[in-house]
Amino acid sequence: MEKTKDLEIDFSRGKTSDKELIDLYIGLKFSRQIEEKMLNLLRQGRISKWFSGIGQEAISVGVTKALKKNEFIFPLHRNLGIFTSREVPLHRLISQWQGKADGFTKGRDRSFHFGSMEHHIVGMISHLGPQLSLAAGAALGGRLEGSGKVALAITGEGGTSEGEFHEALNVAAVWQLPVIFVVENNGYGLSTPVNEQYRCERLADRGIGYGMKSFILDGNNVLEIYQFVSKWAKQLRKKPEPILLECLTFRMRGHEEASGTKYVPKTLMETWAQRDPVSSFESFLLREKVLNDSQVHDIAETLQVQIDRAVQESFVAEDPVADLEKELKDVYRDDREIVEKYLPSQVPPGDRSLRFIDAITEALDQAMEQNERLVLMGQDIGAYGGVFKVTEGLIAKYGPERVRNTPLCESAIIGVALGLTFEGYHAMVEMQFSDFVSCGFNQLVNNLAKIHYRWGHAANVVIRMPTGGDVGAGPFHSQSIEGWFLQTPGLKIVYPSNPYDAKGLLMAAFADPNPVLYFEHKKLYRTLTDPVPIESYQVPIGKAALVTEGNAMSVITYGLGVHWAVEAASSMNIEADILDLRSLAPLDYKAIEQTVAKTGRVIILHEATLTGGPGAEIAAYISEYLFEALDAPVMRCASLDTPVPFAAGLEEQFLPKIRLKETFRRLLDY
Repeated sequence: MEKTKDLEIDFSRGKTSDKELIDLYIGLKFSRQIEEKMLNLLRQGRISKWFSGIGQEAISVGVTKALKKNEFIFPLHRNLGIFTSREVPLHRLISQWQGKADGFTKGRDRSFHFGSMEHHIVGMISHLGPQLSLAAGAALGGRLEGSGKVALAITGEGGTSEGEFHEALNVAAVWQLPVIFVVENNGYGLSTPVNEQYRCERLADRGIGYGMKSFILDGNNVLEIYQFVSKWAKQLRKKPEPILLECLTFRMRGHEEASGTKYVPKTLMETWAQRDPVSSFESFLLREKVLNDSQVHDIAETLQVQIDRAVQESFVAEDPVADLEKELKDVYRDDREIVEKYLPSQVPPGDRSLRFIDAITEALDQAMEQNERLVLMGQDIGAYGGVFKVTEGLIAKYGPERVRNTPLCESAIIGVALGLTFEGYHAMVEMQFSDFVSCGFNQLVNNLAKIHYRWGHAANVVIRMPTGGDVGAGPFHSQSIEGWFLQTPGLKIVYPSNPYDAKGLLMAAFADPNPVLYFEHKKLYRTLTDPVPIESYQVPIGKAALVTEGNAMSVITYGLGVHWAVEAASSMNIEADILDLRSLAPLDYKAIEQTVAKTGRVIILHEATLTGGPGAEIAAYISEYLFEALDAPVMRCASLDTPVPFAAGLEEQFLPKIRLKETFRRLLDY
């Protein structure tokens, strides 16, 4: 391969002090000796799996030593040197790999799939790419607070084929964020060679397309990496901009040990073995008389003692004990102090009336006023005010730094929102239409939703979702997609039906330390006006409201369904309990139990399609736990199991409103 023609690594110390050189060497040796210990334990059958980074240590150690300790790094699962260089306790690292109780994820995840706010490291999830957007978010946080901090994220050459790579680089370039994107190009994505991954000659060339500076470094030269990143980090702290680094290196072990390296030509392995980053740097330091043989021996001995002690300590550590209550509790962050700082709960509606859309705008305005670290992001939400004009006027009041127009990069923007929370910010993302959140699905269900359960980080992110049909907008702008997320523990889902709740639930969502999906029905924006207090207040998440009362039946619904139910019951002179759920996650099971026990007849109404919709879960719960209270089967009234059609007559047939009265009759006649 062209990149290995010159086997001699060109170490040039420049102004690097002896102390820095020795520190870099110890960082390399520590990482390598830990790896060798893990491989030995694997052969003994004492550990079950290991993802080796032997041959690539110079990148991890070099970039970490070049950054300040309070600057966030977003590594991959082979970047052991990042964790050891940040002095993460080794026994806890080994416990993490072994699934022990004192690991960073308490046995809930393995490898480097965790973060440590103390050490300013946020590890990856298994999906490649999301860490790049998180780094952009952390960099945005540093820029907003004027701290001058940079962020750094690492991906592999295979990860550059992921859409998130392109989205993250584009957002960082458009916003000129101080983030360093590092590509570890080791020639193979698992077993797939680079000629089957991309056609450009160098991955660094991709930076040109995003308008950012890019560079190619010798990924086995720890000194070159350390000096280069140190220089550029210093520049970016003063003049923020993103840069892309392609580090040419080679992984000397398989993707995991079970994979082996048979797919790699023997000559290639031999060539790269001569460019070993640890032994080459050691030889350089000996030639420069920075170290002597005795010191090299002593360093290795000292490190080995630390490693052996940490292994022993972690091997006798306790395994996690399955505790049902704790497992369920840790899915969400429960922080009363955070929630209650945002003003008291509900206040009387008063005489002033607002449209549904204006109640949302007022909530955004008041939340921005109360919390200077709240940032709004979304397509066209700035001067244009959003496609529905929900954010109109906010940019004039709070400026473009806090009311940010975004590129069409849904996944990256959700990742940026999460990244902002690492720097102590809160974020709101407006989906132009809720349908478009499918483009950000991975960040939402795998990163945002799971991060607190995995390692305890509170993700203060609200995603606003203009949703629903009955507006003639067709299959891609009218879907009711709340059911997509009900199977994802860690997300809270709210869905107001009136202006009062619209404001109060949004204020509660901003106060909640968990990610909240806030569904707002487009049909209600300008068609519904109700009294709304001018003061700030919260409607508690997870509490349903009884809209009307009666003994004939219970209609359990939410959103536009509330208005369909009230209209149908009134026109048929039916006195019914109409229960507005308001929140779908968590559900108010107590309110459901009370109304079922009262009437014994239940209809569950929702705009989402019938199969797999929220009504299925509620019906199952009632049948399982409240069966003896029923006088008739639980009935569901929902949209057809088809995409949402455009033509008015077809959409009318699709929606459940047209079938609601007949469902009422069937239930009453049973």
